[in-house]
This record gives sequence, C-alpha cells and structure tokens, in this order.
Amino acid sequence: MEPPPSLVLANVQLPEGRRADITIRDGRVVHAGAGGVADQRIDCTGLFVLPAAVDVHVHMRGGIQSAKEDWKTGSASALAGGVTVVVDQPNTVPPLTTPDAFLARVREAQEHSSCSFAINSGVTPDTPVGAMWAAGAMAFGEIFFAPSSYGEALDTAELSRALGRIRALGGLATIHAEGIAPGEDTGLAVHDALRSPERERDAVIAVQAGNPDGCRLHFCHMSTAAAVEVAHGTVEVTPHHLFLSREKISDTDCRFKVNPPIRSENERKKLRAQWNRIDIVASDHAPHTTEEKALPFPRAPSGMPGVETMVPLLMADVLDRKITLPDLIRKTATVPAALIGIPPSGFAPGDRADFALYPRSAVTVEPDILHSKCGWTPFEGHRAIFPKLVILGGTVVYREGEFFRAHPTWYPGKGYIPPSDQRVVPDLVRSQHETLKSPHNR
Repeated sequence: MEPPPSLVLANVQLPEGRRADITIRDGRVVHAGAGGVADQRIDCTGLFVLPAAVDVHVHMRGGIQSAKEDWKTGSASALAGGVTVVVDQPNTVPPLTTPDAFLARVREAQEHSSCSFAINSGVTPDTPVGAMWAAGAMAFGEIFFAPSSYGEALDTAELSRALGRIRALGGLATIHAEGIAPGEDTGLAVHDALRSPERERDAVIAVQAGNPDGCRLHFCHMSTAAAVEVAHGTVEVTPHHLFLSREKISDTDCRFKVNPPIRSENERKKLRAQWNRIDIVASDHAPHTTEEKALPFPRAPSGMPGVETMVPLLMADVLDRKITLPDLIRKTATVPAALIGIPPSGFAPGDRADFALYPRSAVTVEPDILHSKCGWTPFEGHRAIFPKLVILGGTVVYREGEFFRAHPTWYPGKGYIPPSDQRVVPDLVRSQHETLKSPHNR
C-alpha cells in the first residue's frame, strides 16, 4: 500500500491563538510551524481547524438491522460530522458475546466502513471475556445494569463477577447505569418517571459498590447531574441530554424515546452545569426507522441518530461562546482517544493526522442534509456548524458533500493477539483470527 501524499494545512489558528502551518506525512503530523514543500496544500484561513473527533459510543447496526443503518451509511455520517474514529457497541443482532460473532463484526466493518473503528465485547454471564479480549475487543460493554433495546441486563451479582474478570485482564468496563420501576411506558413523561434521575444515581452507586476489585469504569450516556456527581469513573454525556428537554416535545413523539430518557428542562440545565465534570461527549448514535418510531409508545424502540450532529451542535455553542474550543477538543478528541488507548489526533509532531475544518457560521439542521440511512434527526431546527472538509490519516475523505476513499484502521484493544503469534493463541481464538485477512491489520 502506497503512503498517502504529504499535506500542509496552512494558516491554522491553533486553540491557544497562534497561527501555524501543520505539515503531515505518512498519516502523522511531522511539524507545526512554517510549512515546507508538500504534495497538497490547504489554506485554512477563516476556518476552525479541529482534531477530528472519536465517538466512543455508536451502534452502527448492519446485518439484519441494515434498514436502520449499516457501516457504509453510518461511517459516512460520522465523517460528515467530523468524526474519524467510532467505537461500536456490542448489542447487535446477534450480540457480540463470542469470538465468532466479534470477528464477523470486524470483517463487516473492514469491508464497508469509511472511518476508523474499534468494537467492544458484549458481557453476559457466559461470555468468554478472555477470548474476546484476545480477539481484539476494545472494551467490555456497554454492560447493561438495566435492560434497553437489544441489551439484556446483568443483576448485581453477575455484574460484580464480570467486573472482576475484566479487571483481571486489565480491561475497561463501560456501564449503562439505570434503574427501572414497574409500570406501563405510555409517553415521554412516564418514561422519564419509570427510569427516574434518582434511579440512575442509585444505579451508579450500586455498580461502584459491586466493583471491589477496582475495575476501570466508564459510565455511558449519563443524563442527570446527580448521577454525574457520584460517579468515580469517566463520565460520558450525549448531545441529546445536553440539548433536548421533554417539555418542548410532544409527549407521545417516539422519535425522542431513548434510554436514559430525555429529561425535564430543569434536569437538562443542571446537567449542563456539570460541564467541567463531564469527561467525554459521545453520540450514542442508535438509529431506528421512521416506521419503528411510528409504533405505539410502549412498542417503539429506544434510540436516535446522532453521530453526524454531535460535534456540529457543540461547534454552534463555541460560536456562541457557551463553551470553549479547547473544552470541545478535550471532550470529543483528546480524552476519548486516551480512554481507549489510541494515538491522539492533534497539532503536535507524532499526532494522528485526523482533522475537521469548520466554517465560522451556523446553519439549521435539516434531515435532508444528513447521511444516516434512517433519514431523520431529533435535532431538526437546531443550529449547528458542519465541517467543510475532513481528513483521515492525512488524506481528504470528505469535502463539501463529496466522499473520498482513504484507508481506515481497525483499532483492536490492548489484549489483542495477532494471528501471526501462534505460540500463545488458544485454539478457539486462533481459528477465528486466521479468518482475518485485512492488510492494514497484519
């Protein structure tokens, strides 16, 4: 495979304010200063230039769920939103709880994804976590402490045993922490009450109490300030919990049914006030078809698309000076990369050369400008700033609505045993690894 051509991003205004030319070669930043000779030069005058985002929480669907989304459309949606790396969750159909299923998912992504990716392992009482770790799982979970669409919950004892096994491997456990009261789920207000803020907080406390061995915890899509305040692991929050509140939505509009629920405006404001405690913003991109979302409320699935709008919504807040650009970069690029242990995108020599270039004016979000196969968005009418151009590994992969092929990477987790290492690979895992034939993963 030939290396991509060298590239200079000229006249970049860095987050600290100074201007520099960013020289890129072989997929990495090699110099920040006066630009030298390169095969391609892009003038960034008047643009926000950001390290591209890592979305650590997406559900790319595919397989028998391809009517909702697949790797081709989901990865295009990611790139068009300034996201070059996604972490796919394991509550697929079938779930990713065996090396067979996991490696089939890797092959599906390798064949169809336009962005780089990692994939997590599901966790059930019977999941062979050691084999999943060796197969390349980036992390374990999201582990469901309460049931959700296509996700079965573990009880307290099962979760505690799983966390002990993951801790022994040196892995990361990502937690879906909720509590659910009995009752008929008839609308957004009832959905909020059944999965109440108090139960979310209590679930976080219970998960931490059931982790005596000190497994590293990452709490997914936290929706309340009270839960954020008691969390001892890393904290992830979604744009739909930061920007949406149920009083402004029709109570039976199933497009906004999601777990954890869209909260009250008061809860949303309290969550926003926790901005400095939030470690990561991730989309929880979980598309369903419009037909599924038109079902009666109790039968409609939970989840909504969001990978393409995540950074653009936050960029509008940067423009309005509600948040800072360095904060946005930390929560969407730097900290997510560190969480999963991949090289950061950024401006320093050696950084991954993934960037997104944004104009300095906002537009209104409309479904027909987005790329998800599901064809709708919960953020219709919101202000956002979408990237004009996106770079993956030093190659332009998106420019003003047009996509270009590059060489996305599969990022396996730290326990990955390559197929070539025949000395330590168990027979079951070896037989599965031998099916992987991707040149950039050898």
